[in-house]
Amino acid sequence: MIIREFDPWKSRLCTCPPKYSLNPYTGCDHRCVYCYITGYITNAFHCRPKSDLLTSLKRELKKIDSHKIISMANSSDPYPQLERKMELTRKVVLLFARENFMFHIVTKSDLVTRDIDVLKDAACAVAITITTMDEVLARRLEPGAPPPEKRVEALRRLKESGIPVSVRIDPIIPGVTAPEEVLQQVPFVDHVTASTLKLRPDAIRRMMAAVPEVMATLKPLYTERIGNALYLPERVRFHTLNSLEKACRENNVSFGTCREGLNSGSSCDGSHLIRDR
Repeated sequence: MIIREFDPWKSRLCTCPPKYSLNPYTGCDHRCVYCYITGYITNAFHCRPKSDLLTSLKRELKKIDSHKIISMANSSDPYPQLERKMELTRKVVLLFARENFMFHIVTKSDLVTRDIDVLKDAACAVAITITTMDEVLARRLEPGAPPPEKRVEALRRLKESGIPVSVRIDPIIPGVTAPEEVLQQVPFVDHVTASTLKLRPDAIRRMMAAVPEVMATLKPLYTERIGNALYLPERVRFHTLNSLEKACRENNVSFGTCREGLNSGSSCDGSHLIRDR
């Protein structure tokens, strides 16, 4: 299947509305050191196109619930470098727009602005992830992703084109990244989704190599285990998230958290921004 139910395991922590998930590519070349997909995707940082994507997609669109949103993408960015040449995501977006499906794009790439001509008339919303405005730190944490300034400009262009936009400040690394500084750069967004860093064993190894000075401070703080990940203590997580929620409220921006249940908007992920068809 190309289109899958989002969170088929029905995690008790997930607060996303019912939706589908679609990844035009397998693997992701942004190579974010904190990423979780290495736990279940072979060669996760080697990006490759899904075989027979469009043929399979056309067939599956006839069978799914057309009232549910399709989220792109949750296990690989829909705008990797390969997309510049292959334009698979653009072809998917064109298909969704033509067939009048609702969809939500989640990306770290400014390449999404290439498709404004399609997105501005589609039933969609776009979320761009910005973890930090510190370009040096961003390169260390997200070596294959565009710099934060380009993502800010992409959000601005999308918003000016009439497309609903949200920023994902995810993951927040307490004491290292500054979520309020990100919000200050994009006060025009319609929604903020945030989450604190969760550490899985493979991500710990990569972060120890990429930002050892950060991990020396962080690792002793991660004392709570949920599933296969280490979490900050709840009081630390909520202190950080509540501070950002207050800043969002002061800017009249709706706020939602991933897996924490602090939602002032109608959805944690910003999918409530999608216009009715």
